[in-house]
Amino acid sequence: MKIAFVGKGGSGKTTLSSLFVRHLAVGGVPVIAVDADINQHLGAALGLEEAEASALPAMGDRLPLIKDYLRGTNPRIASADTMIKTTPPGEGSRLLRVSEDNPVYDACARPVELDGGAVRLMVTGPFTDADLGVACYHSKTGAVELCLNHLVDGRDEYMVVDMTAGSDSFASGMFTRFDITFLVAEPTRKGVSVYRQYKEYAHDFGVELRVVGNKVQGPDDLDFLRAEVGDDLLVTVGHSDWVRAMEKGRPPRFDSLEPTNRHALDVLRAAADSAYERRDWERYTRQMVHFHLKNARSWGNERTGVDLAAQVDPGFVLGESVAASV
Repeated sequence: MKIAFVGKGGSGKTTLSSLFVRHLAVGGVPVIAVDADINQHLGAALGLEEAEASALPAMGDRLPLIKDYLRGTNPRIASADTMIKTTPPGEGSRLLRVSEDNPVYDACARPVELDGGAVRLMVTGPFTDADLGVACYHSKTGAVELCLNHLVDGRDEYMVVDMTAGSDSFASGMFTRFDITFLVAEPTRKGVSVYRQYKEYAHDFGVELRVVGNKVQGPDDLDFLRAEVGDDLLVTVGHSDWVRAMEKGRPPRFDSLEPTNRHALDVLRAAADSAYERRDWERYTRQMVHFHLKNARSWGNERTGVDLAAQVDPGFVLGESVAASV
C-alpha cells in the first residue's frame, strides 16, 4: 500500500506518520518510510539521533543512479539523462518491490530498528538556502516520484510517505500516486484550510482522502471537525504522554502508547488495507501518463531536447501481474 500523510505545518503530520510507521513495524510487515518534506524530521521522529539523521543518504543526490536502474532495457528511453520525475515505466523497465534488495535501496535506504521491528528509511535530503522555491523543492522529490511510478507493492506491504506541508504537494502529480492519503488537521480554521484545498484537487483525480483529527481535546473540537470535513473524518487523536516523551528523545516502548491512540492507528491501517480492494492499476497508469505528458509539454521536452511523449508505452499497465512476470 502506498500511503501519504499531508497537512499544514505544525499539524502533527510527521509525528502521526512516524507513529503509523512504528505501528506497522511492530506488526511485522515490510515497510518503507520516506521523508519527502522540506523539513526533514521523520528520522528524528523514528528515534534517530541528530547525527544519524543528518548522515542518511539523500535520494536527490543519487538521482542518476535511480534513473539508470529504473530505465533497465526500456527501448523507449534513449538514456537515463532523458528521464524526468514523471517518466512512466514500460516494457523493459525495472520495477521496485517493497521487500526486495536492489541498488536503489542499497544506495538510498537505511534500516531503522523499532521495538523489535525494522523499517527501511529513505529521505529526499536536507534543503538549503540554495534549494528555496517550489521548482527546487520538486527537483528534490523527483526521485521519490520516480520510485513511486515504478513501485509494485502488494497486500500487507507498505510505503509511507511524509509529504511536504501545505498545498505544495499539488505542484506535481505525486499526490495521485497513493492508495490513500491521510490529511492531519487540527480543530481550527487554519487546520482545516489545507483540507479544503486538498479536497478540491483530489476530487478530479479520484484520490482517496481521509482526515485524521489531531490535538482534539473534547466534544467541541470533535463537533467542529465533523462540521468542517463531514464524512471524510476518519478518526481523532488526542494528547499523548508517549509522544511528549518521544519528542524529548526518550520514547518508552511502543506498547505503552495510550489505548485510544493505539486504536486510532488500528483504524488507519484498516482504512489503508481496505483501499487495496479498490485498486485500479489502469487508472493509476493513465494518471501517470497524464502528468508525464503535461510535464513534457510544459518544460521536459525543452530541458531534455527530446520528445518525451515517445517514452510512453501505450500497451503497458503497471500492476502486480507485470511484476510477477519480470
